[in-house]
Amino acid sequence: MNLLREAEETLCPVNEPNVEVPSGATGHYLLGLIYRYTGRVAAAAEQFTQALTLDPLLWAAYEELCILGVAEDANECFTEATALRLQQEQTSTSNLEKSNFVNENRVLSPNVSASLVDISPKHIKQLPANNTAEVPGYPHLRATALHVQNTVPSNVGQFDSPSPTVTQTSGIVPPPLFRNLHAYQNTTSGDAPAKPKVNAVNQPPRRKYLDEARLKKVTGRLFNPSGDSVPRRSARLSRDTPINSNSNISQFGGNGSDHSSGKLRVNSSTPSKLCSTAIRSVQVRKGKPRATENFDEGSRYEAVDEMWTDNIAATSSSLSIAEGRYFEQDKAERTLSQDSKMATGIKELLGLLRTLGEGYRLSCLFKCQEALEIYRKLPEPQFNTGWVLCQVGKAYFELVDYLEADHFFEFAHRLSPCTLEGMDIYSTVLYHLNEEMRLSYLAQELISVDRLSPQAWCAVGNCFALRKDHETALKNFQRAVQLDSRVAYAHTLCGHEYSALEDYENSVKFYRCALQVDERHYNAWYGLGVVYLRQEKFEFAEHHFRRAFQINPRSSVLMCYLGMALHALKRDEDALEMMEKAIFSDKKNPLPKYQKALILVGLQKYQEALDELERLREIAPHESSMYALMGKIYKQLNILDKAVFCFGVALDLKPPAADLAIIKSAMEKVHLPDELMEDDDL
Repeated sequence: MNLLREAEETLCPVNEPNVEVPSGATGHYLLGLIYRYTGRVAAAAEQFTQALTLDPLLWAAYEELCILGVAEDANECFTEATALRLQQEQTSTSNLEKSNFVNENRVLSPNVSASLVDISPKHIKQLPANNTAEVPGYPHLRATALHVQNTVPSNVGQFDSPSPTVTQTSGIVPPPLFRNLHAYQNTTSGDAPAKPKVNAVNQPPRRKYLDEARLKKVTGRLFNPSGDSVPRRSARLSRDTPINSNSNISQFGGNGSDHSSGKLRVNSSTPSKLCSTAIRSVQVRKGKPRATENFDEGSRYEAVDEMWTDNIAATSSSLSIAEGRYFEQDKAERTLSQDSKMATGIKELLGLLRTLGEGYRLSCLFKCQEALEIYRKLPEPQFNTGWVLCQVGKAYFELVDYLEADHFFEFAHRLSPCTLEGMDIYSTVLYHLNEEMRLSYLAQELISVDRLSPQAWCAVGNCFALRKDHETALKNFQRAVQLDSRVAYAHTLCGHEYSALEDYENSVKFYRCALQVDERHYNAWYGLGVVYLRQEKFEFAEHHFRRAFQINPRSSVLMCYLGMALHALKRDEDALEMMEKAIFSDKKNPLPKYQKALILVGLQKYQEALDELERLREIAPHESSMYALMGKIYKQLNILDKAVFCFGVALDLKPPAADLAIIKSAMEKVHLPDELMEDDDL
């Protein structure tokens, strides 16, 4: 809403000057944006630095520091000490979350959990009959499991899993540790047990207790309700091998061990008695007791109860020690593995941020060649991303290598067609390459992606500017400014169009608006310098060109225009020095070579000027202004035939209309003495 003063008062109340900025790093970052938009650069940099101190992974804060030109080296910002600090913070946070998770999940009492583990048939048998209502969703489970007294001893309660949360336990009772609770109760009451039908899909996962497997062995052999149960081992032996009359037959131990105190044994002197005992056992499992059985129901169950509890007591202590050690060792290994992965991840992340941050910092300082070298160090998956490719394209744009910039911008747009960041610069690249059709297609694509984005309207404006329709281009640039007044480049493009229309007053106005948005936007300083140079306000022009040069000290174009302003101020030596720097900075740029030749002609160093123009012809052989200047030099050296030849070539190259009349006049007066020639500026 652009209510910056109200936003600042919300974050920093006037009545409470010492109050802490809310929301930590994000609060400082937001306050830094407010300071930056209101022109308080130093205060903004302080807030961004504070935000980065609180949260070293807040990339947006480092990005803003780079834009302000005050960011420290990325290698000093994302250091190993930062990695160690982040690792410690993440470890403490993880431990706190685990502790809270365990505390919140302990809804059921540990004694109740232990009681559920230690339920025996004897205990269930002794429970009142009115407490055996079925639990909804679990027809094989009786509600008595929740009402077991806490005084029941527990041997494996120390290995209980964490209980589920309240929402998970509401209306759900954990299933028992054995499958035949229903069969126990029905057999006790004399009813035939029905095979439980439980939906395996809707049944929640059962708790895994240590002695569950052993309990299954005991209860599965004795009380399996299925009619297809496997014959007992004694029955198999009766069919396969002869049995000694004095031998002891198989025992009902869960682990097959010999129990000597009151264990149920089957002693038989003949195979026929053994088979009859096995048949009775199968019939009992089916729930159909016979009148011919030699022992009653109560004695059978009591013998089984004693065997079951003795088996648990004999093995619980040894298992608890062994399994406890295993769990502790496994937990320690998992913790070490997680810590190792976290340390590796933080190290790799900070390494990536160091590379990206250093490349972006150098780009904002317009050290484009160094930035490109940093970006090339990125792994291929990171380099081939829209953001990195756009940054590489911008670097080549600042280096005035429009072909390479076009290549990377096109790749970035094809890779991420909905990304609009940097597309305004891409449209300017196509403008300089005179790619009218591609520029028009790009503008239509960006409008289809987001017609309310300033980048899209900047592309449309560049499309019309390439057609020399400056008024329509100006309307589109103004639309971009209307959509987002904080885009400095849109203001600058408006200033360029006003300058092309020779409306210098409005041009200066928009350039200054761009500088209010971003004081380091050197394009606006350059635009102001061009306006003052055309108005022959050379001192103002030199000031603004120098400000732009201080921001971007490696721009060959800025060096050249600063040299032109110095030459207009009759400071030819300084102008020549600046032109030498411009030529050295970019040997492919023809403008500083031409301007250097002009300065040498003004100093009457004609041969040096001709040498410079010869080197220029190798770079730009189709420049009409170059041949016109060579013709003038040959005229001064009284080499008239070469002068006429050079003037003719200049006319053949179709010079601009402003230069055409001057070249024709100089060609007509080539044979006249110098005193009769007008001092025409070529």
